[in-house]
Amino acid sequence: MYYAIISEDINNSLPLRKQARPAHLARLETLKADGRLLVAGPHPAIDSADPGDAGFTGSLVIAEFDSLEDAQAWADADPYIEAGVYQQVTVKPYVVALP
Repeated sequence: MYYAIISEDINNSLPLRKQARPAHLARLETLKADGRLLVAGPHPAIDSADPGDAGFTGSLVIAEFDSLEDAQAWADADPYIEAGVYQQVTVKPYVVALP
């Protein structure tokens, strides 16, 4: 089943994001290589695909896991958690309805 991992950043998270980004992306690449990643990306702090110094307010990952517990464990091990980027992470079951 798919699960949505909805993460909210602390204020002014950009320096911490930059530091932990390579490890964060490596984990997403593993999900992608395994055919389990539906979509992943950050939420820009401003209405722009490249927010520059404005940074980001959070992230969304939708990926396939065996259970809610597995999805939560994967989310809890995100390098952005260890780096202090995220202030809150919510994991919910997700059903692809369209397209």
